[in-house]
Amino acid sequence: MEPNERFPISLGEAIFSLRAIRRVRPDPIPENDLRDILAAAIQAPNGGNAQPWHFLAVRDPELRRELGALYREAWWAKRADQGIRGPEDIDRSNQTMVSAMRLADEFGEAPVVVLVCATEQGANAMGSVIPSVQNLLLAARALGIGGTITTLHAVVDERAKALLGIPAEAQIVYAVPLGYPKGNFGPVTRKPLAEVASIDRWDNSIG
Repeated sequence: MEPNERFPISLGEAIFSLRAIRRVRPDPIPENDLRDILAAAIQAPNGGNAQPWHFLAVRDPELRRELGALYREAWWAKRADQGIRGPEDIDRSNQTMVSAMRLADEFGEAPVVVLVCATEQGANAMGSVIPSVQNLLLAARALGIGGTITTLHAVVDERAKALLGIPAEAQIVYAVPLGYPKGNFGPVTRKPLAEVASIDRWDNSIG
C-alpha cells in the first residue's frame, strides 16, 4: 500500500485538529508508520526542488536519553536568554510555558525524536526545510501520532551533532518529538481570521 493510501482521516480533519502535543506515551511507533510520516515530509515544496534536507529519526533509548539531556540544557539556555533563571521564574498561569518546561524534562522519553536538518548552512536552506515539518506533523496526526516543533540552542549544537554523527556543515533546524498522545488532539484556539488576514491592502480586513 502506498503511503498516501494509509492515512485514514481527511486533510481537513487533520488540519483543524492538529495541535502541539507535548505529552506522549512510551509506546513504540511502528516502522511503517514512521516511514510514511517521513515520506510525507519529503513531499513538501522547497526552493528550486533542491531538497536540502535530512531527517534523522532517533529511536535508540540511550541516544534519546542523551539527546533529552541536551534538549533540557538548551531549553533552559533559551530561558536564560529571556532573563528566566529557573522554575521559580515561570508564571504558573502560563500553561503553554508550564507544558514546555515539563517537555524539557520528558523530551528523551518520546519514542521517536526527528531532527529536521538542512544539509547546508544559511537561511535559504533552512527556509526550504521548514515547510516539510508541517507535512510531517499532519501525516503523524492522520496516524494518531502527536508531536510539536522545538529547537535546540547554540550551547548544545556541537554536542548534539557529535552524539548523532551530524556533519558540521548541516543545520539542526527543528527537533520534533513524536508519540501517541496522553491527551487529545484539537481543536486549537486561534485569533479570528479577520484580525490576521486582509485582501489587497493591509487595512482591508478579510472580514
